[in-house]
Amino acid sequence: MESENLNEIIKQQFEKTLDSTNFLSLGEFYQGKVRDNYIKDDIRIIIATDRLSAFDRVITTIPFKGQMLNQISSFWFEKTKHLVKNHIISIPDPNVAVVHQCEMIPVEMIVRAYITGSAWRAYTKGEATSGIILPKGLHKNQRLDDIILTPSTKAESGHDIYISREKILKDKMVDKEIYEQIEEASYKLFKFAQDYCYKNDLILVDTKYEFGMKDGELLVTDEIHTQDSSRFWISESYNERFTKGEEPEILDKEIFRGWLMDTYPNIFPNIAPSQEIPPISSEIKIELAKRYMKSYQKITGFKFKPEVSDVKERIANNLKKANYL
Repeated sequence: MESENLNEIIKQQFEKTLDSTNFLSLGEFYQGKVRDNYIKDDIRIIIATDRLSAFDRVITTIPFKGQMLNQISSFWFEKTKHLVKNHIISIPDPNVAVVHQCEMIPVEMIVRAYITGSAWRAYTKGEATSGIILPKGLHKNQRLDDIILTPSTKAESGHDIYISREKILKDKMVDKEIYEQIEEASYKLFKFAQDYCYKNDLILVDTKYEFGMKDGELLVTDEIHTQDSSRFWISESYNERFTKGEEPEILDKEIFRGWLMDTYPNIFPNIAPSQEIPPISSEIKIELAKRYMKSYQKITGFKFKPEVSDVKERIANNLKKANYL
């Protein structure tokens, strides 16, 4: 697809992005930063919207984002179900996942193979991340000698808080046996995805996992290895760029975080929960949509074909066909 034509399709979808849903007959409603959740009995219906969050705030919407994220997450759940069981029941629409309702484990497991992002910002201040003190002399975006786990608490609003393994166990936030299971599962999932991505010229830099319990069994939940939950770099150019002290080629939304900090340095990264969101340019939204498409193709091997449409109407029709509405 020619670049100008693709830009025009993305622009046309600006007014049709999915910013919210209101299918209240589906069940009890809970709105996350990006996903709308409907819970009834032991079923949860998750609708991936086009909302884009950064610095723990919803900033804007990006055309086709929800569809791509849900489809990428579904792709990974299928690829990794032999390693760790997951919560997926069915995918009735490109934006929708029907899943098992689980008793959620109250920590997120963040796995890191490189020092960047919030871990780098903490490192430059001499601070530990989740109780882990990294060796001196590291450079930004450097690969770590070993993969590390930096768990955090899950916040419904505001910033998540990094917490050490020792505190999690001492405060009995998670049973020790269960915590060891989620550690093992996190390593398995990350190493599998690392190897898979590398074959497609991608580096999986870091990611987060969420877990829940269903009938005494551990399941990986929420999303996995999407551009919202992970950082991806292009591996082919990484070594040369790192040696020169240049930033890696980025596929995830880190470019958006950088744009926000460069464009509004007095607001980001420390935007307050109630502070008004500043204007977001069409150019950065188009660029983000194209990057999501590029990573979708790199990760799955399938070309994403954007179609201008009313996303909410399509979801309603598909939920009716599947007898949920």
